Amino acid sequence: MTTAPVARTVPAAVPAQSTYQNRVAEYWNAEENPVNLELGKLDDLYHHHYGIGAADRTVLDDPDPDRRRDRVTAELHRLEHAQAELLAAHLGPLSPADRVFDAGCGRGGGSVTAHLRYGCHADGVTISAKQADFANEQARARGIDGKVRYHHRNMLDTGFTTGAYAASWNNESTMYVELDLLFAEHARLLRRGGRYVTITGCYNNTYGQASREVSLINAHYICDIHPRSEYFKAMARNRLVPVHVEDLTEATIPYWELRKEADHLVTGIEDAFLDAYRNGSFQYLLIVADRV
Repeated sequence: MTTAPVARTVPAAVPAQSTYQNRVAEYWNAEENPVNLELGKLDDLYHHHYGIGAADRTVLDDPDPDRRRDRVTAELHRLEHAQAELLAAHLGPLSPADRVFDAGCGRGGGSVTAHLRYGCHADGVTISAKQADFANEQARARGIDGKVRYHHRNMLDTGFTTGAYAASWNNESTMYVELDLLFAEHARLLRRGGRYVTITGCYNNTYGQASREVSLINAHYICDIHPRSEYFKAMARNRLVPVHVEDLTEATIPYWELRKEADHLVTGIEDAFLDAYRNGSFQYLLIVADRV
């Protein structure tokens, strides 16, 4: 069977970046947040996103402070990994010969999750050189660096081979870029019939303009959260046809409620997320689309 050209044969290059993108890169190169690092240390799966599902709140009742801390950390990681597995489940069916593209891969947990599920090749891209180096070291430690690679590149202009990918995704990274530019690159990279998946926070157009809470989230993460409707308009302009949309807002609230009570992991943005989700101005969506 003939496979698509190996994307990583393209010479690596420092990604072309705007002033804003340089600020984002600087943010993630400097980021050492325990809510990302401490959770990942549990099983060397480092995610940069939030969680879904019912939380086991009995972990908060442990009378031993150290054990309580460890149990809360483990429960939050279980919820975030459940989110990664949900996204990965919508990428298939894939074979070990297939290639997948992880846009805005962070420290690499999503690519590893997809590889472990399908045995596929994965190329992750991040604008942060530090994240790419970290993720590649994790892949080497797992012995999967022959199939899972991370690249310091701009996800809007990867230089990878056109039509080389069976599936691609963004996991909470679309708010850092213009959607038309992003979806044009996904459409270029995906083969016809390929699958694109995103899980993202977006502001609810029926509420009106972005709420105060959404503005606080933007300022905290140096991002620009898009309105819900723009996802579907931009997909339509770029040959991506939604086949499944799921509102995960209610499913993510337990994660945030638990994180708010995790004194060792709070970042100060927890109330903004909870208030925005509860007042309806912010939504957490899963969107699955086919490239036509």
